[in-house]
Amino acid sequence: MKFSAPLVSGRLVKRYKRFLADVILDGDGGAVTAHCANPGSMLGLKEPGSKVWLSLSDNPKRKLKYSWEVIEADGALVGINTSHPNKLVEEALADGRIDALKEFKTLRREVKYGKNSRIDVLLEAENGAKTYVEVKNVHLMRKSGLAEFPDSVTARGAKHLAELADMVAEGHRAAMVFLVQRPDCDRLSLAGDIDPVYSAAFETARTAGVETYAIGCDVRLDGIDAVKPVEIEI
Repeated sequence: MKFSAPLVSGRLVKRYKRFLADVILDGDGGAVTAHCANPGSMLGLKEPGSKVWLSLSDNPKRKLKYSWEVIEADGALVGINTSHPNKLVEEALADGRIDALKEFKTLRREVKYGKNSRIDVLLEAENGAKTYVEVKNVHLMRKSGLAEFPDSVTARGAKHLAELADMVAEGHRAAMVFLVQRPDCDRLSLAGDIDPVYSAAFETARTAGVETYAIGCDVRLDGIDAVKPVEIEI
């Protein structure tokens, strides 16, 4: 995935109200408020003074012209925009970068299923067999090399696991794919201390036959790509 235009650099002042971030731009030192497309706590990724990069929209209807894309943390570039993971996983699937999910004829996104839900990605094989794929963004790292999910309580995430298990019960394949938007992690674990309910739901879903995979990203200032498998430690 390529950014549509060069990113603009600056220093983070603060992130607040979940979806807003004040940034002092490099160069002229102007202050802007950027959209932060991330509903999580962003634990460890919102320190004032951190180097950040923003994209600039040319849409005249947008109230906030800038969007927060990348932060430098722990010596690495970390992608924080949670609107990108579905596209990144779609590209990885199309390029055959997730070995267990290579065999499919068609790929569709945001398909209705379950109880008033939409699956992130639906894969369909030549014979009509379906694989339901849910995508979760990951960028929390509290121990070197170990990514963790979630970074805040996510009742919605637990609901998605239950719906994937329902699809398995109906005779389909179902998979949870964790997209790690930081290149400095090669392992992933659950943050049970942050959300024990999600951890329990994860174990229940795995027991029911939901497959789980994780893929790490190469984060650059010109784009982000999901390129490497990440081991899931349970």
